[in-house]
Amino acid sequence: MQYVSIHENRDFRRIYARGKSFVSPVVICYVTKNRLGTVRAGITTSKRIGNAVKRSRARRVIRAAFVSLLPRVQGGHDFIFVARTKTPFVKSTAVARAMEKQLKKAGVLK
Repeated sequence: MQYVSIHENRDFRRIYARGKSFVSPVVICYVTKNRLGTVRAGITTSKRIGNAVKRSRARRVIRAAFVSLLPRVQGGHDFIFVARTKTPFVKSTAVARAMEKQLKKAGVLK
């Protein structure tokens, strides 16, 4: 299964406003339903995370964790993953474990 990246600011704002949030020490996850039937995901890293190298690593780690869980994710949902200050310093398996708990709590894992 593939996912579509979210780039539009209006989509991010809609998911922040209407989505349910799930917090862990390494990543914050916002989940909401969409009418498209596809999985869409966006990743946010603020300057609080660190320099460009750390922010890029945080995005890579989050993307790798989400792709590993993607076959089990139900279609028709939008996700936003927000990096935290610990994210660039942990492996994608640790992020995947935290993400799996969040997505189970959200009820979107098969």
